[in-house]
Amino acid sequence: MILVTGGAGFIGSHIVEQLIEQGERVRVVDVLLASAHQVRPQVHPDAEFIEGDVRNGELMAPALRGVDAVCHQAAMVGLGSDFLDTPDYVAHNDLGTAVLLTELARAGFDGRVVLASSMVVYGEGRYQCANDGVVRPAPRSIEALTGGEFEVACPDCGATLTPAAVPETAPLEPRNVYAATKLHQEHLAQSFSRETGVPVTALRYHNVYGPRMPRDTAYAGVASIFASALEDGRAPRV
Repeated sequence: MILVTGGAGFIGSHIVEQLIEQGERVRVVDVLLASAHQVRPQVHPDAEFIEGDVRNGELMAPALRGVDAVCHQAAMVGLGSDFLDTPDYVAHNDLGTAVLLTELARAGFDGRVVLASSMVVYGEGRYQCANDGVVRPAPRSIEALTGGEFEVACPDCGATLTPAAVPETAPLEPRNVYAATKLHQEHLAQSFSRETGVPVTALRYHNVYGPRMPRDTAYAGVASIFASALEDGRAPRV
């Protein structure tokens, strides 16, 4: 049995489908946050569905019975509208992960855990300067953004930078609350793995695109929003 938290969501629902197609038995736990679901989603009919919150230890304890692997997708996604959203992000992402891992440890779980993390843990990312090599520019200034200047310059010489691929070994520098919670999820999972010996894999997703994606949010739906603007002959709003 494989438990998929957040299995009614965009990425989680595709994971559930693929697992069932491979002949796995799947159990889904999802609280069905209104911010993620404008209409009630249809969970795969061959999956066992528990509507509930991963922060509820009394619910998670029985949900973990007979489970051999956990795919932890449940999270509050996006960047939030402002810093006042911080308690919600920390509660859903960090506390939710803490409760899940605690119940796994309490149950003597000896399977495998896969955690949905994010590329945002790297911050700005990786850039190449023709003069100074690999550099990590500071956040864009309010003045630059207001003036429509979105490209970043070398912090050493001011030259225009070339974006480069980000390796797993790149320094971590979360620059917003969502990014901080995703990195904290990884740290909690690492501590859990060291204490229990349970292998944990963190997948640092980038912007994921496809059917059932939440197109109404500027963060998650950026690919479709930009594509629609370009098709209509409009400049994408950054």
